[in-house]
Amino acid sequence: MEIPARAGSTALSDVPAGPALGTPIVIAHRGASGHLPEHTLESYRLAIALGADYVEPDLVSTKDGVLVARHENEIGGTTDVSDHPEFAGRRTRKWVDGALVTGWFTEDFTLAELKTLRAKERLPQVRPANAAYDGRFEVPTFDEVLELVVSESRRLRRSIGVYPETKHPTYFASIGLSLEPPLLDALARHHLDRPGSTVFLQSFEVTNLRWLRTMTSLPLVQLVDADGRPFDRVLADDPRSYRDLVSPAGLFEVAAYADAIGVHKDLVLPRDDAGRVNRPSPLVAQAHDAGLLVHAWTLRNEKQFMATSFRTSPHPAAPGDPHAEVRAFLEAGVDGFFTDNTDTGVTARADWLRLDAVS
Repeated sequence: MEIPARAGSTALSDVPAGPALGTPIVIAHRGASGHLPEHTLESYRLAIALGADYVEPDLVSTKDGVLVARHENEIGGTTDVSDHPEFAGRRTRKWVDGALVTGWFTEDFTLAELKTLRAKERLPQVRPANAAYDGRFEVPTFDEVLELVVSESRRLRRSIGVYPETKHPTYFASIGLSLEPPLLDALARHHLDRPGSTVFLQSFEVTNLRWLRTMTSLPLVQLVDADGRPFDRVLADDPRSYRDLVSPAGLFEVAAYADAIGVHKDLVLPRDDAGRVNRPSPLVAQAHDAGLLVHAWTLRNEKQFMATSFRTSPHPAAPGDPHAEVRAFLEAGVDGFFTDNTDTGVTARADWLRLDAVS
């Protein structure tokens, strides 16, 4: 696969708007992660080339307080750190959000040390073609991601958004590496902290979103899993779950500090015992009644991630139909969706918009 050439840095000004108002947005989940190792500049760049409206970096911190893009702070599965004998002694165990995790952690490395590592495919058994790029790409900083987004917006003459997630915010705050201040500082450096900037800020926790609401007017997104509780509520012995957040009353509480919910796709299209989806849940309509946008995650081309309704036949070996899955979520009324396969998302949305215009 050809990787678009690196673009130079430039300021963002007078860039045309993104999708038309009301058009569901395509959010490149960790970049074009269905095609290249996730959370690399090359993956984000490819997603932009394929037409993504937003790119989504997950943010964690280095030892020296620099935000970098990794799915987790444990990097044994997404970098070649295990091949570096100089870092063998950094392997350790930590409790992160209530789980005991073994590996190497970004907060134990300076940025200079992380830059000696190279990314690798997180799901090599699922995406063996991506693994061919192992060892080629660096771990990017958030500033580098923003520089890419700004420069590509200028070069392509279209507004490209950024949709960062703070990973494990309570954990990082507990070790003196809070994510939110450097996040806001980075956005300000790139002039993306202003009203109208194409930015969404997201978190699975509640406390840091409430704090961000006092510090920025940028739209905030409460992430909602299908099960469990936000970890800050676990620590506070607050029994309210993710399901409580998306109850009719909970949605109005969320709307007091957030502008959207980013929800597990099964909350929009629930599956039956056979793994099929039938009618949408009332969640989208209820969220809209509360004044919240709804973004669903995560749509992927591989059939094992799909409901059986989106497979071409009941046979276990039958391929999936990712275009049909995208259309089903658009028909359910979502305002956007996260996808590992930007090309699929953009094409399926275009087909749906064409059919919708005809009807």
